[in-house]
Amino acid sequence: MQLEAAGRPLQQVWRERRPQPGRGEVAIRVLACGVCRTDLHLADGDLPLPGHPVVPGHEIVGRIEALGEGVAGLGVGDRVGVPWLGWTCGECEPCRAGRENLCEHARFTGWQIAGGYAGHAVADARYVFRLPERYGDEQAAPLLCAGLIGWRAYTMAGDAKRLGLYGFGAAAHLIAQVAVAQGRELHAFTRPGDAAAQALARELGAAWAGGSDEAPRAPLDAALIFAPVGALVPAALRAVRPGGTVVCAGIHMSDIPSFPYAWLWGERRIVSVANLTRADGDAFMAVAAQLPLRVHATRYALADANRALADLREGRVSGAAVLVP
Repeated sequence: MQLEAAGRPLQQVWRERRPQPGRGEVAIRVLACGVCRTDLHLADGDLPLPGHPVVPGHEIVGRIEALGEGVAGLGVGDRVGVPWLGWTCGECEPCRAGRENLCEHARFTGWQIAGGYAGHAVADARYVFRLPERYGDEQAAPLLCAGLIGWRAYTMAGDAKRLGLYGFGAAAHLIAQVAVAQGRELHAFTRPGDAAAQALARELGAAWAGGSDEAPRAPLDAALIFAPVGALVPAALRAVRPGGTVVCAGIHMSDIPSFPYAWLWGERRIVSVANLTRADGDAFMAVAAQLPLRVHATRYALADANRALADLREGRVSGAAVLVP
């Protein structure tokens, strides 16, 4: 399923031959691919196309069909996951400093690199992860972005004991379970009136769940914003205590409205999450292997990718949407 231009529906495209791996790459038969809000930003034009049609999808679960020259440590038949960060140069200043998520020349799966809205894909062998066996293909797919970005946002909140999650979708419903298992007090903020998402949050252990227009019952130590709504930043600042942190976890967000300096004062912080590192992936997969995370996934056929994106856009997906070829 290929995006020819922003604002247009994805088109089903048939290739004459399967993609072949180059040096350092693996060819993968796609078993499942999660539908991420970043895919929606690409389809809607919030992220620019890279000058050519794009096959979206960066939560890929598949089995290796072929190895390119020089690949070691992986074998044909291995089940692997492919995340958003698909390639880095290893030479720029951020890479040399161990911050490959900020690589100046990075390429991303489902954007500059053809992604998983397909039957087959090719990935850089350095940027694939082995997946915990306890998760089926459809359940493992959301771990690869919703889980990973949620994890990076969560770690940036430090040792916050009372944690707020704004937007309770794919990422929040996973990291909520990690937070509860680690003894955090969780507050979930959803679209006002979204009773289903609030019920899911309580079911997964939230101490409180309500609309994003409501105040928490006690000041938060940190807030993670997963919804791409800039107006939530001032709301979250008002909800955190002095010294608290607001983490913006999306790759795109609507403009943040102006707000009084007093809401930021008191050494409150606003930080953003950019992409991920392989270390993030290794750390989160280890956690996911230990914790029996409940992954709420709604299955769509690959040919129904446009419907999956529309359902995500309109808030009709509870948990995560996953495409299956």
